[in-house]
Amino acid sequence: MTLKKKILLLAAVAVPTLLVDHATKWAAIAFLKDGYPVYSWVGDLFRLQYAENTGAFLSLGSTLSDFWRAWVMIGVNSLILLGVFLFLLLARFPGALAPSALSLVLAGGVGNLIDRVFRDGRVVDFMNMGVSAGDFSLRTGIFNVADLAIVAGVVLLVASEILPAGRRKKTPE
Repeated sequence: MTLKKKILLLAAVAVPTLLVDHATKWAAIAFLKDGYPVYSWVGDLFRLQYAENTGAFLSLGSTLSDFWRAWVMIGVNSLILLGVFLFLLLARFPGALAPSALSLVLAGGVGNLIDRVFRDGRVVDFMNMGVSAGDFSLRTGIFNVADLAIVAGVVLLVASEILPAGRRKKTPE
């Protein structure tokens, strides 16, 4: 895949993902924040509820001091995203699946990074899934579209290595 095709693919994946991520975050702020109820569907399988996360996945790192949390959540994340971006541009890929996956990871990471920079270190989250039966409850953490893009990207990246089309063709011995 040429560099030009990789850049076009990145733009085709990242721009819509970022637009949907921030549009849904804006809607969550407008319609779920400040006293709005938690919305629930399909027997509480899916919920919409507003939350702000100062940490990473499942609030990991949220108890760090403000200095270290900013350094890790903004500084280290920026370096990691830069590394993913450079790898996407410089690596050779046998098809479009792995570059698409990396583009989703980048879009999700940048979407949450934008939140951290412009929302005082906080990321807007608003979706939650889970099952409940009596005293038993199993729920995900609260997440957003950027988080979905990151997870989808990682799953696709693993798939690109497992699926036969994603692996390099072996030469007969």
